Amino acid sequence: MKYFHQLITKKNLLFVAIFAILGFIALQIPVAQLAGSKVKFTIYDAFAPVAGSFIGSIPGVIAVFFMQFFNFLVHGAQIQDAGTIIRFFPMLFAVLYFSKKGKINLIVPALAIVAFIAHPIGRTVWYFPIFWLIPIAAHFFRDQFLFARALGATFTAHAVGGALWIWFFALPAPVWNSLIPVVIAERLLFALGICGSFILVNNLLGLLEKRRLLYLGFYIDQKYLAPVLRNKQNEPATSSTT
Repeated sequence: MKYFHQLITKKNLLFVAIFAILGFIALQIPVAQLAGSKVKFTIYDAFAPVAGSFIGSIPGVIAVFFMQFFNFLVHGAQIQDAGTIIRFFPMLFAVLYFSKKGKINLIVPALAIVAFIAHPIGRTVWYFPIFWLIPIAAHFFRDQFLFARALGATFTAHAVGGALWIWFFALPAPVWNSLIPVVIAERLLFALGICGSFILVNNLLGLLEKRRLLYLGFYIDQKYLAPVLRNKQNEPATSSTT
């Protein structure tokens, strides 16, 4: 109970509310259609994974959940397929991947590969989940390179979504084959978008604190701040959260 109160502070609740609103707006800007469903990829896919980076993974997951839940309340009745529900889960794991280095970053894509190949259709396109080795490899470079961290997060979301998609929709092998070049372009785009979102929010928070317009103790990464916003000691403005 004490741990719960440490996680759910006024600061975190404000952050959850702000990100939920921004995420809901991002969910309204479509980028591409998901194969086999009425659900669409949106700008949200490039924005949501950064949520846990500033106050911790659990509050970040809560923020992302509420982004999607509010969107479901507004639009869910208009989308009558399992894709609507499945879309709740991949991004939650992307948030966990991006916010914190841990064994779960290795376990989730590995389980997704196993689940995909366990499906009869999945066995005929066994090479498709090779994509999901990317978050496993990126895990070892996430602290050195922001792009590796972003690439691992977006492919973790893809792994969870793909493993669920084949079991719920059983798309035929030719569809999975046709998706290979789409996945490459789409995930590179999302990874760049995640990098951009992180740098933008990081600098916005840095600017607000520098001007003393807002101080909520969010984690700010000095490495990705504009030089004019960095503190002289080149130390984090606040302590990192988990």
